[in-house]
Amino acid sequence: MSQFHVLPDGRKLVTFIPGDGIGAEVTGATRKIIEASGAKVAWEDREAGASVFKKGLPSGVPQETIDSIQKTKIALKGPLETPVGFGEKSANVTLRKLFETYANIRPVRTLPGVPTPFANKNIDLVVVRENVEDLYAGIEYMQTPGVAEALKLISRKGCEKIVRLGFEFARAEGRKKVHVATKSNIMKMTEGTLKRTFEAVAPEYPEIEAQHIIVDNCAHQLVRFPEWFDVIIMTNMNGDILSDLTSGLIGGLGFAPSANLGTDYAIFEAVHGSAPKYAGKNVINPTAVLFAGVMMLRRLGEFEAAAAIENAVVAVLEDGKFRTRDVVGDQGSCSTTDYTDAIIAALGRKPSRAFVREYKAIRMPQVAADPDFVKVKERKVAGADVYVEWAGKVDALGKDLESAVAGSAFKLHTISSRGTKLWPGGSAITDTVDAFTGRFFRNDGGDATDAEILDLLARVSAKARWTHVEKLNVFDGANGFTKAQGED
Repeated sequence: MSQFHVLPDGRKLVTFIPGDGIGAEVTGATRKIIEASGAKVAWEDREAGASVFKKGLPSGVPQETIDSIQKTKIALKGPLETPVGFGEKSANVTLRKLFETYANIRPVRTLPGVPTPFANKNIDLVVVRENVEDLYAGIEYMQTPGVAEALKLISRKGCEKIVRLGFEFARAEGRKKVHVATKSNIMKMTEGTLKRTFEAVAPEYPEIEAQHIIVDNCAHQLVRFPEWFDVIIMTNMNGDILSDLTSGLIGGLGFAPSANLGTDYAIFEAVHGSAPKYAGKNVINPTAVLFAGVMMLRRLGEFEAAAAIENAVVAVLEDGKFRTRDVVGDQGSCSTTDYTDAIIAALGRKPSRAFVREYKAIRMPQVAADPDFVKVKERKVAGADVYVEWAGKVDALGKDLESAVAGSAFKLHTISSRGTKLWPGGSAITDTVDAFTGRFFRNDGGDATDAEILDLLARVSAKARWTHVEKLNVFDGANGFTKAQGED
């Protein structure tokens, strides 16, 4: 474990970020329990989130915090407030992207004494979510005053990393089955890249059963038969949504920990938010952050302390004497501090019925660092999609664009809007907005040059306001673009 910052007395230094709202209470409880377990951990206190936004720093993460994590390689953090609908990026997302913590690990399990509609199910599954790409990259534009666009970016390298980590995580925990859940039946290039990567990597792990499932069917089956699942790998957005669903199966976000893992850095936190209306009331369940702290201890190689804490939590829940208000409501609930003290008193105990899994260190996958991760032998640009703002009829736009490119290297093939072909011969009943896409192919089927595409844009701009352009790439003979609905 030499990659971590080890103090002269043998303790490993951890960056500690209390968080916003209830953050100080749940991270404080976690810190107290970890210290009571005898784990060889020391803390370096730093801040991020609301207090930093208020100082005028748009990222919500000061340089002192960044420097600390670069030194320690590991952080335990409370929930951070995120501006909604305005302002800069989330401080949570900033931290994940700064330190390339490309995997978000969210385990859930049935816990004794926690009433849920699924208490009779033996749920013990882990969502492995890609953490830095997809729609969560937050790359958005207004194409027109009334049409917004988000870019869903999925890389083959990113998929390789998350898929390999999913299988390595399964190995480390002795799990036997890994699903990949995608929407590749609709998004064949983006979500399809994850599916194809999974199918290419799975044979390297012959002892693990590997299955693909459509993500909406995955949601359906998680509610019906959650005990079927072991490890589920997903893209960022899908993983975020379904991991919240899985936490609902076992008692709520108060029991849902999260680990953000990268090759060199790791950040541990709860899935839940800062819940400011409960701040300072000493009523919040700290289990989610505590279980995140248990995951952190395993990352640090402190397996004995991690097992002792997990056993103590399960034993306390099994006893049923100390349960917070999210479990039993206001009547008969205990305070955060009473629950914390009960877990400390239970250190050294094991539950009588529930089990704690045996863990090994995760072998982080080594993936080639080449930016051009996928090499091709041949490439050409067949044409371009030009996005335009147009408030008139599509037939009029078609005539204008055809006349614009007359005598050029291109011909107008189709016009679509929101992924549906409208010209030529599109549906008369399709409702339209003021954002259209003209698809232009090179007349002779050859390789379009940048100069020709710039000429195309100049010609189009004489007829309509263009907003965006995409080259129609062909790599090793395979089209790097999809067809609109209804396009031949």
